[in-house]
Amino acid sequence: MTAHYTHGMGTGLEAPSWPAITPDEARAVLARYPAAGALVSLDWHSPRPFSSAALARTDKGDLFLKRHAARLRRPDHLADEHAFIAHLAARGAPVADLLVADTGTAALGLDAWTWEVHGKADGLDLYRDRQSWTPFLSLGHAHAAGVALARLHDAAEGFAAPARPVQPLVTSLSILTSRDPLARAQAYVAARPALADYLAGRPWRDELAALFTQWRADALAPILAAQPALWTHNDWHPSNLLWSDEGQVATVLDFGLADRGCALSDLATALERTALRWLDMNGAASIAEPEAALALLAGYHALRPLGAEDRALLARLLPLVHIEFAMSEADYFHGVLRRRQDADLAWDGFLLGHGAWFTGSEGRDLLDTIAHAPLPEGG
Repeated sequence: MTAHYTHGMGTGLEAPSWPAITPDEARAVLARYPAAGALVSLDWHSPRPFSSAALARTDKGDLFLKRHAARLRRPDHLADEHAFIAHLAARGAPVADLLVADTGTAALGLDAWTWEVHGKADGLDLYRDRQSWTPFLSLGHAHAAGVALARLHDAAEGFAAPARPVQPLVTSLSILTSRDPLARAQAYVAARPALADYLAGRPWRDELAALFTQWRADALAPILAAQPALWTHNDWHPSNLLWSDEGQVATVLDFGLADRGCALSDLATALERTALRWLDMNGAASIAEPEAALALLAGYHALRPLGAEDRALLARLLPLVHIEFAMSEADYFHGVLRRRQDADLAWDGFLLGHGAWFTGSEGRDLLDTIAHAPLPEGG
């Protein structure tokens, strides 16, 4: 059997944090899903690092199996996420089907694992082997992704579940919506003992205070309060999208980071994860993709028009919108995997490093482009 590797924190592959799904595991799980059929083969293992996933061929069709450590996702943790997917599907959004287990729920707990089974989604997996958070292959894809995100936000309206409970690896929006973001950050840390342990002995309050002061985070709360609340995807990048032959988005994948926020925070997250080549930050003279940013915004604007105030808010959010997921990553790496080096990368490289990058000339230029540059037409 060929060795299985996953994407790491850099550009290379590494041994997986979680073992690959075995045929025996797949058979046992599929037997609990009445509509799944019997396993024929496992045809592909995903390189994504935070869970184990595989494409399974059965005598009833192809399925996508996903296995989480129960320390990360219990079945009840997935209930709101699955309800959100069902809401989107009912409103015509292109999402993968969820199969229901013999428990009557889509998520299944077995031993130390939590499972979910999806129908194989429609579309071409053009970004399967590319690292997450790398740019689009074309401006046409960027535009199409903007259109698809706007459609997803339209479909998300009316889903009224509260924010998800505390758990690792979720992109929440609680700190920037507080008039005292540092106090809210302290509460965020206090609710996560592993993160508090990781941060003990370092001047993290001073580090966050400097970042919040630099970008006037305290003034964002009243602006964000005026935004309609919305459950959002929170991980919008090319490898979470499947594509048609014509270059349009055929299916939206992976709602693992979804939570209650607002449309513009989700759009800012999409820009943060697709318009910057962060993995090149330490070796390239330039990492910004301003044309891709504008193409994404143009696609979104075609369906959900962006006014001057919206674009100004996007520019203000962009240097800060990554903070809570970076904190959640540090919590995960230190508390679950016990890998302090990766927790350091999440905190120093991701949380602080990305925020600091925007203070340079290229970062400022990108923010100005997002706030003011004319949006291109078409895709």
